[in-house]
Amino acid sequence: MNLSQFSKIALTTILATIGTAFGAMNTTSFPATDILKAHREDVANEKLGNAPRFAIVHNVSIAPLTTNEMTLENNNWVWRHQVKATNAVSLNFAFESFKMSQNSRVNIYSSDLSQNIRSFTASDNNIQNELWTPVLLTEAAIVELVIPRNEIQDVRFELTRINQGYRNFSETTEKSGSCNVDVVCTDGDDWADEINSVAVISTGGSRFCTGFMVNNTLNDKTPFFMTAKHCRISSSNASSLVTYWNYQKSSCEGRRNGKLNQFTTGSTFLAGSTKSDFTLVKLNGQPDDSYNVRYAGWDRSGEDASNAVAIHHPATDEKSISFENDATTITTYLREAIPGDGTHVRITDWDKGTTEPGSSGSPLFDQNHRVIGQLHGGYASCSSQTSDWYGRFFTSWNGEGTDSTSLKNHLDSADTGDMFVDTL
Repeated sequence: MNLSQFSKIALTTILATIGTAFGAMNTTSFPATDILKAHREDVANEKLGNAPRFAIVHNVSIAPLTTNEMTLENNNWVWRHQVKATNAVSLNFAFESFKMSQNSRVNIYSSDLSQNIRSFTASDNNIQNELWTPVLLTEAAIVELVIPRNEIQDVRFELTRINQGYRNFSETTEKSGSCNVDVVCTDGDDWADEINSVAVISTGGSRFCTGFMVNNTLNDKTPFFMTAKHCRISSSNASSLVTYWNYQKSSCEGRRNGKLNQFTTGSTFLAGSTKSDFTLVKLNGQPDDSYNVRYAGWDRSGEDASNAVAIHHPATDEKSISFENDATTITTYLREAIPGDGTHVRITDWDKGTTEPGSSGSPLFDQNHRVIGQLHGGYASCSSQTSDWYGRFFTSWNGEGTDSTSLKNHLDSADTGDMFVDTL
């Protein structure tokens, strides 16, 4: 069911079926987030280098298939449950037991029927048997499960987490600094393919970073995706990764009107290392062709770039682009001495744009449009001409010498020995 295709007659029918103002449904409610408390916790966590948080996690166990809450409607078993979180800016959900039969589906929509997420069906089944949803910008939502009468034995379904957003993706709250440059401005014209490789991401339904689709030497569109290690994606939670594509403004310096309706959900952890702060996963599926996603090229030679470009989501704002006109240097993380331990690429200071919390994991491109690192951290801001450090692709290639700590055997499975690939 897609609410955008609903007719007025269909809406009237639904409302009549489930009761005026959805009064017939069970409801799970949460009080407003204590913003001051959350802010204090966030400041402390971000000082430790943790990825920014945008939602409070509520663990629940709501399993209608085991509690006889289903009703029969038009030969379908149907269950609806409302979630309310006072003053929430968003809601998202985790189903850590999830498997749809051939014709069953899960629909999630705002209680006022003004917003919806696409239906989740058997095409969303995966080896983890989990589903983590993108955010819905509402404080009240309905989760709906529809199963054909003769398929109920083939379905697994339990809602296990409700994540109450208090800072994220808001069209009305400006968060990132004014010096950030929208990717849709003319500055980004020569970087269109690379821009389309970058996504804002959420993990565990509560933390956000930036990441990017990355090419491999086979040029076969395997959905490899990279971000920072400190964004805390591991083998235990990679299934919770949600990537949002093309979240950007429609006009240069225009109002914040990016859309969150192009997404992929779920991944498998492949490799990561704190040495250069990288993580590599394989998405559960390729992004839809209509999203026009590109696969970023890379250079593992270790050479300094003569100039560099960053593409990122500052403070989970719409996508931005930043420019460094001077050569990069090779250093230790948060240090200036050359070459230090050689694990990081240093940006001395941005000549145009900056980075911010939420930009972590975003790619740094050299003058040849190839990734040479992903953002680890630094001191740059709109008010400070200071440095940023990127985990070095050169270092990540061999990592710590194993498949689970290096890029080599994943991005060059054919053992070509290629030093670089271009954006696909």
